[in-house]
Amino acid sequence: MDLYIRPNGEVATLYDELLDLSSLGMMQIARASHVEPDSTGQWFAYLIDGPTLGPFCRRSEALTAEQQWLINHVLNISPSD
Repeated sequence: MDLYIRPNGEVATLYDELLDLSSLGMMQIARASHVEPDSTGQWFAYLIDGPTLGPFCRRSEALTAEQQWLINHVLNISPSD
């Protein structure tokens, strides 16, 4: 689990229950996407306020693409950060 601390002190991350984040202060949690198969078994990541990613043969591939898109576009973290 990666925590990104912005210059203003705000912490951003993709939600995971690995750590109890409530000790960091008030949390704001929002659904950003969902991953589902279509009728042929292909997997898609549907990003709220973003594109549909896919098709993918495996759910894990869709989840990885979803996570990377959210990091780059919602958290605004570039690969070099």
